[in-house]
Amino acid sequence: MTRTDAWIKKIGQKRNNPYLYLDGLQAARAGFAPGDKFDVLIDGDKLVLSANKDGSRTVSRKMRGDKEFPVIDINSGELLNMFKGMDSVRVMVKDDKVYILPLASEVKKKARLARLQAKVAKGDMIAMGSLSHGGGILSHAIHAGLERAGIKATLSFANEIREDLIEQAAIKNDAWNGGTQIMNMPMQELAQDEYLLRQLPLLEVLEMGLPCSGASPAGKSKRGLTMMEDHPDVGHLVVAALIILDRTQPAYVLLENVPEYADSASAQILRHQLRDMGYSTCEAILSGKDFGCLENRVRWCMVAHTKGTNFSFEDIEPKVTVVKYLGEVLDDIAIDSPVWREVAYLKEKQVRDKEAGKGFGMQFITPESTSVPTIRKGYAKGGSTDPRLRHPEDESLSRLLTSAEHARIKGVPPTLVDGLSETIAHQQLGQGIVYVPFEQVGRRIGECIAAFAGCVAEPEEAPLHQGRSFGIG
Repeated sequence: MTRTDAWIKKIGQKRNNPYLYLDGLQAARAGFAPGDKFDVLIDGDKLVLSANKDGSRTVSRKMRGDKEFPVIDINSGELLNMFKGMDSVRVMVKDDKVYILPLASEVKKKARLARLQAKVAKGDMIAMGSLSHGGGILSHAIHAGLERAGIKATLSFANEIREDLIEQAAIKNDAWNGGTQIMNMPMQELAQDEYLLRQLPLLEVLEMGLPCSGASPAGKSKRGLTMMEDHPDVGHLVVAALIILDRTQPAYVLLENVPEYADSASAQILRHQLRDMGYSTCEAILSGKDFGCLENRVRWCMVAHTKGTNFSFEDIEPKVTVVKYLGEVLDDIAIDSPVWREVAYLKEKQVRDKEAGKGFGMQFITPESTSVPTIRKGYAKGGSTDPRLRHPEDESLSRLLTSAEHARIKGVPPTLVDGLSETIAHQQLGQGIVYVPFEQVGRRIGECIAAFAGCVAEPEEAPLHQGRSFGIG
């Protein structure tokens, strides 16, 4: 069996030239001894040191106690300039040769940049992938934003555990195409499946909305978790996400989650591992009301971009304030429809909760409302704090919002929930995003891609949206 040894070695400076020093075991394991002759050859992106009795270089010696060890030192700009800008290199010893190469992270980073630039320069579609896809609302928003910046994208694959949601996306979501691969399985299974991992293409953009069940206050409280990672089903998914990310090598990565996720161990692991993979990370708190959405859903967003490209959240702040009213997005429902209900049991519960000192209460909205409380995944159940629309004539009556209204409140194209039951449609929307902020993030990514590739993009005009404070996390 062929043996391969590997070291990471620092590149130093000596007499104004880069300097690499190999001593002891690193040279001895390749069969070099003090006084041996060898040659150094440039072979593409690596240096190869091989023994040659008539070679141009000589192995030096170093004493450690009473033992003599071989030393190889290379102090040559001509040879080492291929590693310019790198702090360290890989040294691999195989059989009787020493190979000096860039770090794997450097090789992958350069490949990402070259692939991105070549695709955009040729006018090819960039490849997107999606983890925790749901019904693809985030994918749709990023896809639309990229197109506004003049960047065409194709969704290469979508991974989602729920069959009903991914089938809905495949049928109704126009970010999909005939070549989009369905990966309907737990993310951690995909990450372990060598065959399926080989089917995943290299990407330019990977987006993911990892489940927030363990990070949200409600999720933590329900299970009594001390930290997000204690959640038995989703607390560990950052590991699977990183495995798939490393396989697909996207130039840009986007992650959205509840604000509390930013303080989790998983987020810290992401920050540090992405740094070591050659990315820079930017983070912001995106508020729906700042972008003209009626629902003020607040989400944390991280964008990781390969070093050598750019990204900033600052440039997506809306410029125009437009007041929007709930009445603009409501369906025309008859005043005598049975959906209007008295919900006496909820009112009685509200009285009991108040007497018990609990801070929960019913939330009523009207067509004149300029904002809507956050609509949760289980909204169709009609919980005691879920927002209800008051009857226009009888204040004792109210109703839940329809899923189409829910979509418009979030700025989501209603076609994405067409044909779903109210229960599933609310689930898809309630665990998703407010649309416009992430469409703007997608547009900003597209603008940065176009700038990196040296292309003059022809962005579409964005619609005017309400904008007040924009939070940078």
